[in-house]
Amino acid sequence: MTTTNINITSSAAVLVALSFRVMAHPVNANAPVTCLKSIEINAPLEKVWSVLTGINEWTNWQTDIKSAHINGPLTKGETFEWLSGGAKIKSTLHTVEPLQAIGWTGKGMGIFAIHNWTIEEQNGMVIVRVNESMEGFMAKILKGYLNKNLEQGLGRWMAFLKEECEKK
Repeated sequence: MTTTNINITSSAAVLVALSFRVMAHPVNANAPVTCLKSIEINAPLEKVWSVLTGINEWTNWQTDIKSAHINGPLTKGETFEWLSGGAKIKSTLHTVEPLQAIGWTGKGMGIFAIHNWTIEEQNGMVIVRVNESMEGFMAKILKGYLNKNLEQGLGRWMAFLKEECEKK
């Protein structure tokens, strides 16, 4: 199980921009808290998409999430509520591109977050990328703690996603 941290340099910034080009709401690269990760998953693209976008089922495989409920169909503008790391979050989907990308914004505890996922097939594997930024007063105050927590949390999320998708 391998997750990759991507440090954005001037040359890598172009790759990041291309991989997240379908997002209606890109992350804020200047936010005090940011994280970008990728992972390879040995499963069909359709299964990865289904697991990743099955918000009501997140608690079945993502142990960091204690509750999750989408309020309607998986479409742009739909909202969902979830509890993660003790924080109650209300999110709004800003991008839903089937089998390609899903993204949402969320607010909780004085923080505004943008959370974007892309998936694509490459050489028989599915590459999943996640990019998130957090801003606001609390994000500035807790910058060090939140950056570390976000990196660890997204690493776990990717590992759980890989494990769930690769189940036979």
